[in-house]
Amino acid sequence: MTGWIERAREVAAKLAVDAVERDREGQTPYQEVQLLKDNGLVTLLGPAEHGGGGQTWETAYRVTREIAKADGSIGQLLGYHYLWAWAARLVATDAQVAAVEELYTRNNFFFGGAVNPRDSDLTITEDGDEIVYNGHKSFSTGSKVSDLTVLEGVLEGTEDHIFAIVPSKQPGIIFHDDWDNIGQRLTESGSVTIENVRVPWTDAAGYADRKFHPLVYNTLNVPAIQLVFTNFYLGIAQGALETALAYTQDRTRAWPYGGDDKQNAAEEWYILDGYGDLQAKLWAVEALVDKAGEAISRVLHAPREELTPEARGEVAVLIAAAKQRTVDTGLEIGTRIFELTGARASASKYGLDRFWRNLRTHSLHDPLPYKRREVGAYALLGEYPTPTWYT
Repeated sequence: MTGWIERAREVAAKLAVDAVERDREGQTPYQEVQLLKDNGLVTLLGPAEHGGGGQTWETAYRVTREIAKADGSIGQLLGYHYLWAWAARLVATDAQVAAVEELYTRNNFFFGGAVNPRDSDLTITEDGDEIVYNGHKSFSTGSKVSDLTVLEGVLEGTEDHIFAIVPSKQPGIIFHDDWDNIGQRLTESGSVTIENVRVPWTDAAGYADRKFHPLVYNTLNVPAIQLVFTNFYLGIAQGALETALAYTQDRTRAWPYGGDDKQNAAEEWYILDGYGDLQAKLWAVEALVDKAGEAISRVLHAPREELTPEARGEVAVLIAAAKQRTVDTGLEIGTRIFELTGARASASKYGLDRFWRNLRTHSLHDPLPYKRREVGAYALLGEYPTPTWYT
């Protein structure tokens, strides 16, 4: 793991050089994704026999976090890519898994996904030996920078959801440049229109003879992506604190009117108190997130048939706890760093606001109180979260 984290830090250092300018310009991050590819981070989870890193999810989470320290948007893109690259393994047949993993690993392909479970307007019809996707999705993270797109829709006349992996660059996939949010500006998360995208029934993920045979393992997609969220949230929070510390050391001026005058800001008791409080909270969050990463990595890499509802529930609760603490701590850091860096740090050229904007934007993905409720129901009633599209 250590070598991969160091490689991620080297990539992050390059991303950090112009992170503020790129956030302001909001251009499609073709070069940034190519940087991830060139450094082997895109195929980190890919099988070694196909040229991949053969690493575990525990490493993938840590790498996502390192990238997000420098650029929350690129951290999100990479973390989502890891989940979608693993999507076949989550739901597909053994033959489909082998084919997808060889395809993306050998070609160094990057994943995007039109998978928004709150949109029910992507429908699937049958046409002989093919299924045909049509409709619209509000969000398609990765869109124009992706080589492959994960589609999800409902088979007409049923309640059956079908996932499929298709080439992103085709006439039937129209990405719209309508992502215009205050944060995570480079995630290419705009809407997408799907027009007559045809997929062989044999490529319908997890379907054999047009029937899906479910496993508990299939439901790990939500805990896995929720911990992706948590890790790039944590990376954003770490980046905010590191950037603020550097600013204070170099630029913040001591306050000369407090009756206990100091020569420099690093000697100010209230600044030391503030940074000490934030650092302690961040270390506590890191420990919880790492614990969750170790736990889910074990079950993600274990035989799929062995996962029990109870083991899945334990992991889901731990991730819910990690997510809520990371969001709360990260938002506090994103706000309080201005109290510790001083008035001049609010200048746009320093871009300290991007950390709060990025975390605030994505942490609205699903209501945090429901994560607290999941932990409360487990602690008080011994209940596990019921698997849904968000738990």
